[in-house]
Amino acid sequence: MIAALTTLTFSSPLFAEQIGSVDTVFKIFGPDHKIIVEAFDDPDVKNVTCYISRAKTGGIKGGLGLAEDTSDAAISCQQVGPVEVSDKIAQGKAEGEVVFRQRTSLIFKKLQVVRFYDKKRNALVYLTYSDKVVDGSPKNALSAVPIMPWH
Repeated sequence: MIAALTTLTFSSPLFAEQIGSVDTVFKIFGPDHKIIVEAFDDPDVKNVTCYISRAKTGGIKGGLGLAEDTSDAAISCQQVGPVEVSDKIAQGKAEGEVVFRQRTSLIFKKLQVVRFYDKKRNALVYLTYSDKVVDGSPKNALSAVPIMPWH
């Protein structure tokens, strides 16, 4: 059991940097419910940064890491310098590749970001969604980054 938890906790392709948060519900015991804003750089595409806002459950269970966060999330990705796409991505061999994963419950639920390359429009498309071992959520958000010359 401990090995499984360790694998789930540390198997994230990438760790996000917390930019900020806002409280949404006051809790007398434990931390408040929040919306957290995090940023991460695409590990395989130089100079693309994505920002995610997601719900974080508070209270006693949330403070102990036992609560399940809701599937609500939003994403916005930007080009922050000259974009370099690898041959693997440009040839379509990395479609739907997970570029970010965050555990949102003790064991079974996670928030993921996957990347697609739209060759026709020369754009990177990032999709965020939540999945669960038994029952995922159709809630999702999308962000596209047109690959433009950088001046």
